[in-house]
Amino acid sequence: MQVLDTPLSEVKLVRPKVHGDDRGWFAEIFSTRTFAEHGLPTRFVQDNQSFSRRGVLRGLHFQLGNEQGKLVRAASGHIWDVAVDLRPGSPQFGQWAGFHLTGETIEYLWIPEGFGHGFLVLSETATVMYKVTNLYDSNMERAVRWDDPALGIKWPIEGFEPQLSSRDLVAPLLKDADLPSAYKEPVARS
Repeated sequence: MQVLDTPLSEVKLVRPKVHGDDRGWFAEIFSTRTFAEHGLPTRFVQDNQSFSRRGVLRGLHFQLGNEQGKLVRAASGHIWDVAVDLRPGSPQFGQWAGFHLTGETIEYLWIPEGFGHGFLVLSETATVMYKVTNLYDSNMERAVRWDDPALGIKWPIEGFEPQLSSRDLVAPLLKDADLPSAYKEPVARS
């Protein structure tokens, strides 16, 4: 399993080793040992799965209080997955990174607590699975507008209008949003 750096220093791309032959393939997609070796969390308390059709855009979501780190994977289909650093005081505050995730590549994206997360479905349908580090709390769920000019996310939406939930359509701009906890300097691993 490889854990790769991304433009956002704390967001990681996790690439399991795939063993394949004419029968199909096998991959170890999560290992507490490998995650611990790379300084990633090994305790997840909830697994989520969503199914969406082409053009559905979900996000940018995050949770206050018991903030959630997310380990995100496209189990089927093709998505454009985005992470945004929303931690006040972070050197990368307001910066984003986007990734193509597909069911064929079997890659995961680790998005730490304090980051916003969203995705756009590019295939006919997509199933997205994600593990989270804290339980969902509907009273603490928040969002930032997907098209906030201050973020400047380059969503691949040419040729169609994204479909959003009524809640995501009225999400506040970054400057008006309740934000996660302030940035804390990462502790060096020994």
